[in-house]
This record gives sequence, C-alpha cells and structure tokens, in this order.
Amino acid sequence: MTESSKNEVDDVTGVKTTGHEWDGIRELDNPMPKWWLYTFYASIVWSLAYWVVMPAWPYLSTEGWTYTEGVIGYAQRDVVTREIAAVTQGRAGDMQRIATLAPEEVASDAALMEVALAAGKAAFGDNCAPCHGSGAQGSWGFPNLNDDVWLWGGTLEDIRYTLAHGIRWEADDATRQNVMMAFGRDGILSRREVADVAEFVLALSDQDHDADAATRGAETFGEQCVTCHGADGTGIRELGAPNLTDAVWLYGGDRASIVQSVSNGRSGVMPAWGERLDAGTINALTLYVHSLGGGE
Repeated sequence: MTESSKNEVDDVTGVKTTGHEWDGIRELDNPMPKWWLYTFYASIVWSLAYWVVMPAWPYLSTEGWTYTEGVIGYAQRDVVTREIAAVTQGRAGDMQRIATLAPEEVASDAALMEVALAAGKAAFGDNCAPCHGSGAQGSWGFPNLNDDVWLWGGTLEDIRYTLAHGIRWEADDATRQNVMMAFGRDGILSRREVADVAEFVLALSDQDHDADAATRGAETFGEQCVTCHGADGTGIRELGAPNLTDAVWLYGGDRASIVQSVSNGRSGVMPAWGERLDAGTINALTLYVHSLGGGE
C-alpha cells in the first residue's frame, strides 16, 4: 500500500479510501457515526461510575478475597438473605403446624400440604439429591424413591422414621439396623457355596442359572439366608432385607454382582436427618418423598 493509494478518492462517493482492496473492492475511510462514538464514550463514563457506586472491585484482604462495597453499600447477597428471611418468617406458622401435626393430618389439609410439599422438595434438593438424585431416581447403592419397592416400608410413618433415625447411623441408637454378613470374606461359606447360593438367587429372580448349582445353593440358602430374606426369598421389611425374586436390585442383579454381595456383604449407610433438620422439615420431607409415587 502506497501513500498515493491511501489518498485515492472513490469516484462514486467522493470519499478517500484506506488503500485496502479485496477483489476489486476498495475500503472507504469513513469515520464512525457520531451517535456511535457518543454511545461508546457514554458507556465508558457509565462503567467508571458503576465501579465507584456499586460493589465491583475484588481484592485480597486479611480475611481472604472480598470486594469493594461501593458508595451506596449495595450487596445482592444481603438482598437474597433478607428475602429468604422474609419467606421463612412468612411460612413460620405453617411450618410450626407441619412440625406438630402428624403427616397424615397435614396431608388432609390441601393448603398446608402445598406448603409441606414445597418445603420438602427444597429440603430434598439440599440434603438428599446428592445420593438419591435430583429426581429421586436413585443410583447404584442408593434406592429409587419413585417406585413401590421399599426395604424398610413406604408408609408415612415408615418414611418418617427412616428419615429421622437413618440406617446404620452409629450416632443414633434408634437407627434402623441390620447388616448383611460377608459370607465369603469371613469364611462362613466356601467359594463354591457362595457360587451355588448366587445360582439359587438367580433362579429365584427367574434368570438364567445352573440348575444343579442352584439346587445345592437352595440348601445353603435355607441354612444361612432365610432368617432375613424369608423361605421364599421375598425379603422381610422389618429387617430391611430385600426381595430377591423381583427385578429390582440395589447393587446389581447379575451373577457377578450377586456373588460380590454374598461374598463381601452390604451395609449402606443413611444419615439420621433428625439430628440436623427440625421436625417441620422432617415431616415435610416425609410427605414429599411419599408423594413421589411410590409411597404406600
């Protein structure tokens, strides 16, 4: 690009060109519109004023990272805190009623039930979703709360007790307690006996199995497993022992998973939420979980 090409004037518009040309198209040296420039300058002034008036500048203090409060001292976090406090205060009366009434009584009051379900859903997201999933669908080792399969029972009272006292929670003397033994690891059964029991369990759930091994496993099952799972393998709720005849498996129902369970046992833990949450929240959670579709 030469100096003469920079000073060249376009014949059609009468405007100087920049000297840049692409495929015969020359770039005109037109200035930005005044309104655009003024808007740009105003934005700069606005941003500077905003930095001064509003909280904006992060800095490292002796207590860690924080930010300037601005001239007006506005903080969105404070606004949210006040709004939460206002909502909490507004529903305090309803939550007190939910805490003092039995879940069945709350369920019979449509307006109060609406508050309970909303509070229960919020509490579930904060406390239960990490294990059971945001939709309560569960995952490996964590029960699905949407179906009608309940290890410890799915009535309102059953759910409330489980929530309040947990499962195998050492800090709560009233926790639901029952542990499946590690029959293989602890030497109660030989490797062959474990394998035979697994074949029998596969037969109970109508899966492909070795008939001869299942016959042998039936005898061992009768000696070691019926106390918890029942003679027919349908489980005993009072003990939290699962039904082995259906297609619902907490830790997997294939041959390898069953062998693993029999060999090493299972002892999942659920916290006793009664230690952390107030009675109103426990009742609200009870009603919410019960309403998911699988409550009895």
